[in-house]
Amino acid sequence: MKARPADFNGEAGMDAALAYHWQTAGRLAGGGVAALLILYYPTFKAMADIWWRSETFTHGLLIFPISLWLIWRRRRAVARIPPRPDYRAVPVLILLGLGWLVARVSGVLVIEQYAVVAMIPVLIWLLLGPKVTAELAFPLAFLLFAVPTGEFLIPPMMMLTADFTVRMLEITGIPVFREGTFFSIPSGDWSVVEGCSGLRYLIASITLGSLYAYLNYRSPWRRLTFIGLAIVLPVFANGFRAYLIVMIAHLSNMTLALGVDHLIYGWLFFGLVMLLLFWLGSFWIEREPAPQDFPPPSGLAAAPLISAGTFVKALALGLGIALPWPVRAAYIEHLADAKSTPVELALPEGVGPWRMAAEPVADWTPSYVGADARAERFYSDGSHKIGFYLMYYRHQRQGRELINSQNVLIGQKHPIWKMPDERPVAVRLHGKPATVLQGRLIGPDTKLLTWRWNRIGETYTANDYWGKWLEAKNRLLGLSEDEAGIVIATEYSEDPEPAVRVLQDFVDAMLPPLEASLDRAAGS
Repeated sequence: MKARPADFNGEAGMDAALAYHWQTAGRLAGGGVAALLILYYPTFKAMADIWWRSETFTHGLLIFPISLWLIWRRRRAVARIPPRPDYRAVPVLILLGLGWLVARVSGVLVIEQYAVVAMIPVLIWLLLGPKVTAELAFPLAFLLFAVPTGEFLIPPMMMLTADFTVRMLEITGIPVFREGTFFSIPSGDWSVVEGCSGLRYLIASITLGSLYAYLNYRSPWRRLTFIGLAIVLPVFANGFRAYLIVMIAHLSNMTLALGVDHLIYGWLFFGLVMLLLFWLGSFWIEREPAPQDFPPPSGLAAAPLISAGTFVKALALGLGIALPWPVRAAYIEHLADAKSTPVELALPEGVGPWRMAAEPVADWTPSYVGADARAERFYSDGSHKIGFYLMYYRHQRQGRELINSQNVLIGQKHPIWKMPDERPVAVRLHGKPATVLQGRLIGPDTKLLTWRWNRIGETYTANDYWGKWLEAKNRLLGLSEDEAGIVIATEYSEDPEPAVRVLQDFVDAMLPPLEASLDRAAGS
């Protein structure tokens, strides 16, 4: 093969040997990235599926093409740097592989995706060296925007939007009655749902703002300042957007800014906010240096070029590190499939004053997806009724897991029930201090106070992060994967405190026989 210096940077007089060197290294690097995509295909496919179906993360379809374009823009600067394998990247690649495995077996999709996307720049570091990686730092880091993440921000952003909107309505002089993210004004009732949280605007603003800052500024401080503005401005703009939509509907007697109008006004307002952001940023633009201003490679004459065989060995090492993790994950999943058996649930008839009742507490049931078995019972002590709901998970996969954002007490925009709040509270389980999630559900004629928590192995927890760690530990060690979601509910009036005592009395009496039932189910 004959190197052609003009293909790389003929106007700078690139040495033919370095050009040939880059042909070999570049092709191996591209092949290494392609091999990663194949090895971790299920993870990349799951990421792409979310891009297609979610309006919030549609921008992910553009991240890889934009990253390639950004790398192409830096080709002249990169071509002046001799690529050299750097084996200091090996421990980082191992840690990312281990992190991917733990996330994979515990079903933490976002960590799984971050780990595999981060392997790409680390593999580039291993093959081409730290100087090339530093030159391409932003284009490679930009790949992380492809990971669909941020849903954990939805609840606080919904609350912030509700706070801002209600406060602005009060300043405007409109009377407001508020309960959680639900509020009423004289012209109608409103609620801040997931689509009103502003998450999609925030993610789009951070992505575009980071790209704008990289392309238009050279100073790190200017870049960080602009990115900070791209984070803060859409958060407050979303609150103002929600307030304007409520005001337009209020002043038009609830004929405008509803349905499709609601979405159109929202995106138009976001477009104006982004135009304002870019206009402000235009006053501090710093241009990139012209191609001839790039410095020549330092110490090239004194440092011999690396042989093609060295790059091949580095690539083989990198792929050798990346290969065992998906193989191990497939083996763990195969064992889980082989051990999976039907679940047999038999709940107790009652203990002490608590006896099984025929009538349900309310026309409601928790919304949990993918459970291997479900059971519900209603109990009464003669004065109070309790609804007990059990969701049992044995053969868990993505979308069929206990700790899942889709497992909720009620879905968004429920036609009958609304849920003003749910928060951690301290209770007693088996006479020991513990934490459960306590929520309030409000229906047309009924108010329910709920407690819910999870049983993972033999541990009770209401903390999803701790629960995911317990799941990963159990699966990596080959322990039981059986888990259960537990929800109890009882009616309350204006003051929920008497209902809290009823739930605690029920747990004190019924938890031991209920736990025995779960032990028998796990044994089955």
